[in-house]
Amino acid sequence: MNRRAANGADVTTGASAPPLQKTTSSSPGRSPWISYALKRGGGVAATFVVAVIMTFLIVQLIPGDPAVSAAGQNANAERIEQVRQELGLADPLWTQFANYVGGLFRGDLGTSFSLNAPVSQAVFSRLPFTAGLAFLSLIVVLVVAVPLGMMVGIFTRNGRRPWLGSIFGYSTAFFSAVPAYVLATVLVLVFSVWLRVLPPAYSPGNLAAALVLPCVALSIASICAIARIVRRETAVVLEQDYMRTARGWRVSPLRMYMKYALPNLLTTTLTLSGIILIGMLGGAISVELVFNWPGLGFGIVKAVSMKDYPLIQGIVLVLAMLGALLTLLVDVILAIIDPRIRA
Repeated sequence: MNRRAANGADVTTGASAPPLQKTTSSSPGRSPWISYALKRGGGVAATFVVAVIMTFLIVQLIPGDPAVSAAGQNANAERIEQVRQELGLADPLWTQFANYVGGLFRGDLGTSFSLNAPVSQAVFSRLPFTAGLAFLSLIVVLVVAVPLGMMVGIFTRNGRRPWLGSIFGYSTAFFSAVPAYVLATVLVLVFSVWLRVLPPAYSPGNLAAALVLPCVALSIASICAIARIVRRETAVVLEQDYMRTARGWRVSPLRMYMKYALPNLLTTTLTLSGIILIGMLGGAISVELVFNWPGLGFGIVKAVSMKDYPLIQGIVLVLAMLGALLTLLVDVILAIIDPRIRA
């Protein structure tokens, strides 16, 4: 049985065969990267189209009159009708959609009712806070979850150390089930109220310290879920013939695990983990609310409370695109690790 390693080599079973044999393949036509990029780019484009349609329908489906929200609750009927004409809400649906799409191509997301400012300005002023928190949490998840799951999988191989497997399984299952906002509240209570070592909310003068608790609250559930996946995949990979061959050739444990086991278990792990990591964007809404973090999650909660439909549209659209770009990033990493995916 052959299994491809990270550098495109095969680890082949057999007593007289070396663990690694170089293989080359040539495919006529264009580069696999071009075809892969076209497919993945098409997926992102389709996501954008669906997101545009769904965000446009928000105004049509949410109960209430956007003109009333824009004009104010105390506005008279004449003022409400004037606002409806100014916003184009009296136009046919297809005309409203065409104007909405045209505005997106011009970079115009509309005007926020509550802020009396362009939506693009409000969204992109909050975007760095959400993007920074999500990116840092993503790094923490991958740096912690993959080594943790791999080490537990190695130490518990073939039923060894059952106590370790039980502790790992129960603890990760528990923390995976705890909602992010509950965990965030507990972290504030422990580290901000009792120990007083970290700020309980966003602090412009101490941004690094203020990032710690939101990042931990957003990361723990994903760390536990991905570590469980990595442990299972590690157990599967370690029983493959090419790993037995590597052990038979007395390859050093560090080289065997890092060069042969890690790339092969990452393919499945990252595929499943991409879905989990995208869910972090949803968790960011509640986490930002607990820590008063001035990101898109906190902004959309305020926009919903104010019935600010253009701001809701803009934030939802940007969050959808962040999710699509995160998926694309995972796909590119997978294609780099495993060349077979590009083919």
